[in-house]
Amino acid sequence: MLKIAIVGTGAIASSHIEGYLQFDDKCEIVALCDTYLEKAEKKVAAFKLDAKVYDDYKKMVEEVDFDIISICTPPYTHADIAVHCLDAGRHVLVEKPMASSLEECDAMNEAAKRNNKILSVVSQNRFRTPMMKLKSVLDSKLAGPVVHTQVDSYWWRGHCYYDLWWRGTWEKEGGGCTLNHAVHHIDIFKWMNGMPSEVTAVTSNTAHDNAEVEDISVAICRYEDGSLAQITSSVVHHGEEQQLIFQGKDARVSVPWKVKASKSKGNGFPEDNPELEEKIQALYNSEPDLAHEGHAGQINDILTAVMENTPVLVDGVQGRQTLELITAIYESSSLKRTVKLPLDDSSPFYTREGIMKHATRFYEKKTSIENFADEVITTGGNYEK
Repeated sequence: MLKIAIVGTGAIASSHIEGYLQFDDKCEIVALCDTYLEKAEKKVAAFKLDAKVYDDYKKMVEEVDFDIISICTPPYTHADIAVHCLDAGRHVLVEKPMASSLEECDAMNEAAKRNNKILSVVSQNRFRTPMMKLKSVLDSKLAGPVVHTQVDSYWWRGHCYYDLWWRGTWEKEGGGCTLNHAVHHIDIFKWMNGMPSEVTAVTSNTAHDNAEVEDISVAICRYEDGSLAQITSSVVHHGEEQQLIFQGKDARVSVPWKVKASKSKGNGFPEDNPELEEKIQALYNSEPDLAHEGHAGQINDILTAVMENTPVLVDGVQGRQTLELITAIYESSSLKRTVKLPLDDSSPFYTREGIMKHATRFYEKKTSIENFADEVITTGGNYEK
């Protein structure tokens, strides 16, 4: 029976707790930690857990025997907590974004490697049946080489969203919607289509004058083969429709699922290709539904990896790549230039200090509240038709 600890008991922690509780034959939650002790105590009561509570994660690590820790704290704290826990011999599941800088990502990956422990980065939307089916279709190459990708990571957040003390600043949150919301779809885009060779981007803040960070960004990614991708990250889109569309040379596929195939007439104009559409649809239909989706799916993944010594689907190296692409968007938009990938320590945005120095600040954050009473959040992931 694996023992679980959770640090950070805000809104997203509930998804972790619910996920672990689905596998009570494999694990038990033994400790919760939050700098606001009463928040941890409320979670213990709400979920009827037999768990100790702490307001200091280092003390928890010292006093409690556990195998895996879920890190659900603000992004700027991820690296310190993860490295400390990995060095203490624990496996780590860390919420997205992995960290506030590539330097911190590298430190986390180095800690995982030297301690031979698992570091997994939350990307719960990979663990959705439509995503897994689409990945299989793309891997089959039935649609042909991808020539254009459209990523719409549309969310909506009210003005007061950025009043929470750690949100809306480069120092604490590390970025705006591109980092903290579109990270889901940027990860999936990179997983399905690989890393581009260069990025050109613009950012803006159109509706949240209580935040330093962006509330919308648009990025154009170019691949070595000339194919393009456009990524829109937003917290100003009503309805929160989210989609990824892959235009292959021979067919178009997407999530939410849609397939359309065309072939050329003698004059170059399109006509339908129902035979290819049927073949792609048959492959999509043949892929099984996932037994566990979202956070539960990813939690099952790390539990299995620890118990059976197998790789996780989303490791620290992949988490670092996702942040690398996001960092390139910030570097391009702030310095107003195209950024070549990969990024290393020569990038002015490699460290938190570099980000603080060079990142565009749209407004001054003037409001800071400790906690919201309402913890109900939207986490995306509605990818059915």
